[in-house]
Amino acid sequence: MPHQSLAPARTRIAATHEIPEAMRRDVGLLGELLGQVLTEYGSPGLLEDVEALRELTIAALEDADGQILARAEELVESFSADRAKEVARAFTCYFLLANLAEEQHRIRTLRVRDGEVPLEEQQPADSVAAAFAHLREEVGQEEAERRLRELRFHAVLTAHPTEARRNAIAASVRRIGDLVDRRDDPRMGTGALAQNRRELLEEIDNMWRTAQLRVSSPSPLDEVRTALAVFDSSFSKVFTRAYRRMDDWLQGQAGGTAAPKAPAFIRLGSWIGGDRDGNPNVTASITRAAVAQAADRVLGDLEARARAVGLAMTLDDRYTSPSDELSALWGRQRQLSEELTDQAAQHSPREQHRQVLLAVAGRLAATRARDADLSYDGPEELIADLRIVQASLVSGGATRAAHGDLQELIWQVETFGFHLAELEVRQHSKVHAQTLAWLEDPEGAGKTAVPGEEVIETFRAIASVQQRFGVDACRRYIVSFTQSAQNLADVYTLAEKALGGVENAPVLDVIPLFETYEDLQNAPRILEEMLQHPAVQRRLEQTGRRMEVMLGYSDSAKDVGPVGATLALYEAQEKIAAWAVANSISLTQFHGRGGALGRGGGPANRAILAQPPHSVDLRFKVTEQGEVISARYGHPEIALRHIEQVAAATLMASAPSTEQRNAEAARRFAPLAEKMDAVSRRRFHGLVDAEGFAPWFAQVTPQDEVGLLAIGSRPAKRGLSVESLEDLRAIPWNFAWAQARINLTGWFGLGSALEAVGDLEELREAYAEWPLFRALIDNIEMSLAKTDRRIAERYLNLGDREDLAGLVLEELDLTTKWVLAITDQSRLLEDHRVLGRAVELRNPYVDALSLLQLRALRALRTTELDDAEIEDPRNLLLITLKGVAAGLQNTG
Repeated sequence: MPHQSLAPARTRIAATHEIPEAMRRDVGLLGELLGQVLTEYGSPGLLEDVEALRELTIAALEDADGQILARAEELVESFSADRAKEVARAFTCYFLLANLAEEQHRIRTLRVRDGEVPLEEQQPADSVAAAFAHLREEVGQEEAERRLRELRFHAVLTAHPTEARRNAIAASVRRIGDLVDRRDDPRMGTGALAQNRRELLEEIDNMWRTAQLRVSSPSPLDEVRTALAVFDSSFSKVFTRAYRRMDDWLQGQAGGTAAPKAPAFIRLGSWIGGDRDGNPNVTASITRAAVAQAADRVLGDLEARARAVGLAMTLDDRYTSPSDELSALWGRQRQLSEELTDQAAQHSPREQHRQVLLAVAGRLAATRARDADLSYDGPEELIADLRIVQASLVSGGATRAAHGDLQELIWQVETFGFHLAELEVRQHSKVHAQTLAWLEDPEGAGKTAVPGEEVIETFRAIASVQQRFGVDACRRYIVSFTQSAQNLADVYTLAEKALGGVENAPVLDVIPLFETYEDLQNAPRILEEMLQHPAVQRRLEQTGRRMEVMLGYSDSAKDVGPVGATLALYEAQEKIAAWAVANSISLTQFHGRGGALGRGGGPANRAILAQPPHSVDLRFKVTEQGEVISARYGHPEIALRHIEQVAAATLMASAPSTEQRNAEAARRFAPLAEKMDAVSRRRFHGLVDAEGFAPWFAQVTPQDEVGLLAIGSRPAKRGLSVESLEDLRAIPWNFAWAQARINLTGWFGLGSALEAVGDLEELREAYAEWPLFRALIDNIEMSLAKTDRRIAERYLNLGDREDLAGLVLEELDLTTKWVLAITDQSRLLEDHRVLGRAVELRNPYVDALSLLQLRALRALRTTELDDAEIEDPRNLLLITLKGVAAGLQNTG
């Protein structure tokens, strides 16, 4: 009997966004191979049950009366406990493979498009070359080049638990992706394709037999190692490729033969091993170890690169004369270590450039090994050596050697230093206040949220990291829930007390994090008070009046809903930017965004272009976390595209035309925004402030069970029960609503706000002319497209509050109606072909997993189970949590 395929069937709905043939081929092949694995697995009837459920959920999409979906529910209820878990695992595996096929098609598209679109046809917000050309027209060549030199994109990796896949599963998916990618090689013959198919089958079989659930939560150092794996697979290669690509665009035929015009504009930050807000597992020793592991990894990479560049630099001194400065450098290297330089000289006679670079590689090895006699003091000393080599090559006429691989090595050092990622420490403002009280009166201070000794030791760890790896390795200290200037002053006081005085304290850039709606409103006043603190004034003098302010998207949205939070964040950025201009401060606004739309998710370039004037100013800093890291940076070509789009948008955000458009639109539509803000917040609070809402929310979503997923080292709650939403973290708040196919955090309140405005013509004008409003509507449209009213009703029926369920569904219908009217579409994502195709392809498969999850939830919510009986439904639920996350492609 031929193996059945799990590939998607063509339906009237699925055909609305036709699947490209190459992608259909990949999905078909992977689905067929997964079907073969399920058949061979040995569980009789497994594939038949999977296919039966699949066919029912696909057919149910076109069934108006819901009878087919009810039949699918009956089928799910008929499964044994073991069969239900097997079917859930099968659909989860399918999503992992379907995601991979979509990614591969995106890569295929990027490869085809690369270099084919003429500059004049490229969008300025989508291409660095087009952005620079546009900027040059507006401000002139000299000013455009100055702005380019100031460009900075700072991505900060966080360990927030939003990546639901196990590392073992993620590694298996990467191997399968490599095999699928090879099938596009036109040189693959029949035999090679047959072997590739066999290898794919082996990998898919391996993935199927790998447990999808982690046995235990990862430790903070496990999370560090996961981030370092992304450095190995992507960051270490992609960033320099981005610089080279930009430089080639700017220089044309002179690319690679002249001093680069492209700056090393990317910096990498990390909270992994530094973010201790609510995470007792992150300690001072963890912080030290996190920095040490990252430094070891980047020094090893720099040593290998320097050695490779040196070995390839076989330029004979007779044809490329070394400069006097290079000879002097060689002399200094000889004095440092005759053993090291003798080896280089012996292998490279009459090749002084090569000799020097091999000695540089040797010194990097010594730096990694902590050999004080031979190691570099810091990355600045290394860059100085490399610049001498580069200048000597230029003077000797070897400009290609000077500006080729050697320049990429210099860019690498400028980007990563000796620390790879700048570790940032974060702690709650209350912890600092409690620790100061404890220092004043250890007996009378009462219980502290974090032991006082640990808080003090954190500052000592920062000082030791700076002494060993340099100040830039760890100097940013973020104060979450900043509510007064005193919250920031407390950090400086603790640092001085921990190290015995201001002269021994570590160098700190203390960054306020404004998270709640009220805090965002108070931010300008707090910053003005902060400016008066002597430690802040000293630091501003040292940095040339550079400062950072962080804005939290998660808690503000949990406070007032997505519409109110979007408008509050815009207003806060506008006022903070004006404050910075008034005080001659070069400000970086740090965006604490997540992957879910309720946490500021969505396309980054579109968000950048919607910001207020002077709030970007050529600098974009943002958190990247969980599934967002793998989605944006997991594949080098996708990472390169993402970086290019962010860089282009950051350049364009400072263009006079962009700033003028945003300012004028904000003024023109201010009354509209005011009305939407008031109505949406009132509607949102009408739901979340209703009596009994918190336990009802826990009843109708898998909120409690999210905390059982071993997807991060940080607890899902800050310590309170579900009776209080205030202390529930934003990630499980978003995750739970997404799992219930409601996605409430991404849209609730908008429908009522738009209904209150009522003027469709004005709303369409706002959509056309106001970037912030357009980004809001487009993001909510995407959130609505991932919502399924039929499935959502079934989750809401788990609770006993028809009033709250009715409120949610009424707002869902109202929001959908107005979004379709404003965008002038007959269905969601009608004008977004690629995204619409992806959502339509997935939804019936997500439906299957949702029905399995509902089965588990009903058992857990409505049945009294003992410890033995609860295991099956709980395990089924956890498997479906991961499967739905893979299907929706976002968690928190």
